[in-house]
Amino acid sequence: MHEQSRVGVFLNEAVFDPLARALGISVTPGHHAVPDQIVMILLVASGLVLFSLWARRSFSVDAPSRIQLLLEVVLEAIQGLMKQVIGKDTDRFVPLIGSLAIYILTGNVLGQIPGFTSPTSNLNITASCAVCVFIYYNYQGIRKHGIFKYLKHLAGPVWWLAPLLFAVELVSHFARPFSLSMRLFGNIFAEELIIQSLNKYIFPFLTSVPVMFLGLFASTIQAFIFILLTMVYISGAVEEGDEQAIPHQNTALTSMNATA
Repeated sequence: MHEQSRVGVFLNEAVFDPLARALGISVTPGHHAVPDQIVMILLVASGLVLFSLWARRSFSVDAPSRIQLLLEVVLEAIQGLMKQVIGKDTDRFVPLIGSLAIYILTGNVLGQIPGFTSPTSNLNITASCAVCVFIYYNYQGIRKHGIFKYLKHLAGPVWWLAPLLFAVELVSHFARPFSLSMRLFGNIFAEELIIQSLNKYIFPFLTSVPVMFLGLFASTIQAFIFILLTMVYISGAVEEGDEQAIPHQNTALTSMNATA
């Protein structure tokens, strides 16, 4: 367990603890009303909402602002990657994948700012994202094929291997939220632990500056891997042919796991 962030402690002492007591909720001594990772999540969500409200005011077809051009580049990059991984008709997946990309990247990078911690360094946060992905891609698969055809899709094209393949695929599917959450949590937690240790036990700030740059790079890579695996899972769920779906999905997953 790493230390609570200074910003989280300040907000709890100034806002959340008094509010909890005013509502009649007892706060255990030595603890706070709102866990540190929830405070960070509230800051990330509030910041993204305020940013979106501010950015949309400058949107224009005739004279786009710099922030609009930047956001368009990011959106086009995500859409291009989705078309390569999932195929056609990917527009309906943009809200989830785009939101995950911005949300996870912002949460990862937040820990690089002194006084803050990354909410994604907490397993509860990464697990919630992974469960959302698990529910979403299975919903899309059932919506596309129907529940019976989707379950048949998991069993594979060879009838006499169907029981074995179905069991293997079922275990594989339920292991995905675990692998998604643990990969993101482990990398961001280790990154924060290294930076905090350098700041606390060696020479404050200056020694950890190179590590912070590496942390920014790792934060971006981990957000990219998370959304890329999400695209692979969606692709396997909505793909048409049973013969092509499972091999394509397993090949992509093997490649992603090797990269991670």
